Amino acid sequence: MAIIITDECINCGACEPECPNNAIYEGGAEWRYSDGTGLKGILKDLEGKEIDTDKDQEPVDMDVYFIVPDKCTECVGFHDEPQCAAVCPVDCCIPDVNHVEDEDKLLAKKDFLHV
Repeated sequence: MAIIITDECINCGACEPECPNNAIYEGGAEWRYSDGTGLKGILKDLEGKEIDTDKDQEPVDMDVYFIVPDKCTECVGFHDEPQCAAVCPVDCCIPDVNHVEDEDKLLAKKDFLHV
């Protein structure tokens, strides 16, 4: 399951540098699959969808920091717990019930992102 940042976020930015997948962005920022990962060029993701890893993607949220679900692995394979939640001073990094994934899928995503 990915993590989501709620609208309780105070935009402190503590979470962003903690993410090993570079899945956290400031509100309103465009993002790329290639940011902080080993992904390059055009390829198929784990679901078989073709992605251009260097193409700017639309922000997930315009007002507060956000987490890209396709890049979030809940820190599985890196840490014992999601680091964004561990450092958040207002506890607004919570499990995203709309993106539920088991540990095997999260590990596969980690391996995909860091080829």
